[in-house]
This record gives sequence, C-alpha cells and structure tokens, in this order.
Amino acid sequence: MNLRLLPALSAIALLLLPSPALRADSVDDLISKGDVFDVKLQECEALKCYLPAEKMQPRNARLLVRIARQYRHLASDATPREEKLRYAALAVDYSLRAAALAPNDSETHLAVAISYGKMVPLQGKKQQVEASPLIKNAAERAIRLDPGNDLAWYVLGRWHEALADLSGFKRAIGGLIYGSLPVTTNEDAVKCFKKAIAINPNRLRHHIELGCTYAQMKRSDEARRCIEKGLGMSEEEKDDCALKRRGREVLAKL
Repeated sequence: MNLRLLPALSAIALLLLPSPALRADSVDDLISKGDVFDVKLQECEALKCYLPAEKMQPRNARLLVRIARQYRHLASDATPREEKLRYAALAVDYSLRAAALAPNDSETHLAVAISYGKMVPLQGKKQQVEASPLIKNAAERAIRLDPGNDLAWYVLGRWHEALADLSGFKRAIGGLIYGSLPVTTNEDAVKCFKKAIAINPNRLRHHIELGCTYAQMKRSDEARRCIEKGLGMSEEEKDDCALKRRGREVLAKL
C-alpha cells in the first residue's frame, strides 16, 4: 500500500465509526445534525453524522448526495494527488448510487455532474475525454428534471466554456488519439451562465465564469464588469475563494 494514502484511509475509517452519542439518534436527527455542519463547511463533522445515517438508510438518495458533497469538499482541501483522487472517486460513487436510486431527482444528477467535474482534473487525458459526455449528460438531465436548477446550468456552462477553449490543434490530436471530441462554442456557455444568473443572481460563481467566458471571446469590457461583480460578492460556498482567485487572474490578463 502507498504509505501516503494511510492518513486518508485512516480518516475515512474513523468517520465510519459513529460515536456513542450518535447511536441512539434517528436517521432524521443524524441528517439534521449533519446539515448544520454541512452549512458551516465542516466536512468531517458532517460525515460523522451522515455516514451512520447511511448505515441505517443506505437507499436514501438525498443522504447519498449530501455525503458526496462532503467528499468533494475533502478532495478540494486535500494536498496529495492520490488523496484528492480518492475523495473525488468516493464522491462519484455516492453520486452514481444516488442517481440510480432516484433517477427522477434533479439533485442526484447534478451531484453526478459536479463529482465527475471534481475528479476530471486529476485524471489522464483519456479519462478526461471519456468523462466529458458524462458530465454534460448528467447536467442536461438535471436541467430537464428541474429547469430552475441554477447550479446545473452553471455546470453545463462550465462544460461549454472548457470545450470551447480547446485549440483546433488540441482538438484534432485529441480526436485522433482518444476519439472525437464534442464541438461547442463560447456563446453556448454564455447562454447557460446567463440562465444561471437569472435564476439565482446571488452566486458569485455565475458572474465570474460568465466574465471568464467573455474574456475568451475577447469581449474585455463585459468580462471586466462581470468578474468585478463576482469579486465584490461575499464568499459563502466552498469554492468561492478559488473562483475569486481565478477571476483575478483573468482580470490581470485583460
């Protein structure tokens, strides 16, 4: 076994052991307690509640979505690549289980899309290409089930934004080696981000990524306006700090 994985494995093993104070709680009590920690972005504490609840209700799809989110957050915080990949893989596994149990629930498919998106940067090029349609399909299904799901529109926008930024050379080489890559445009990304903003204008991620897309399109004034709006908003979600850093980097290049 890779010794660098031991801390991560040990942490997960400990999380699987409920404390005596939790054993008498009902599933609803455990989930409610876990939700308090989830809002505070205290992933390990949330899992200490969610994982015992999962043992009692292993087919609770919304609970599996919650657990997947905690593992995505742990993947963001981890430093060794192996540890990040392990947490991300756990997030994908829980998300897929949730979607299989609740195929008509928009949130389960959103969890699949986000979890694959978290794992993709850690994978090789072939795996990234293979995961691309999985992310798009899951996001589109989440939108079909709930057109008001702003995060699903955001994920779909990020998919379009990332693929639109591929150079023709990379696209051709990627197609030769790994199979054909999907074709999309920055305009498709703009539509998705605008839809996300119309549904929920209070998420800074929507504004910053819309600005980043405009930057790709060489529309500097619009890019600057959108990014600066996002930078002026308070950080409330897990990746907000990283998104602001990305926004500042794009601004610096305008």
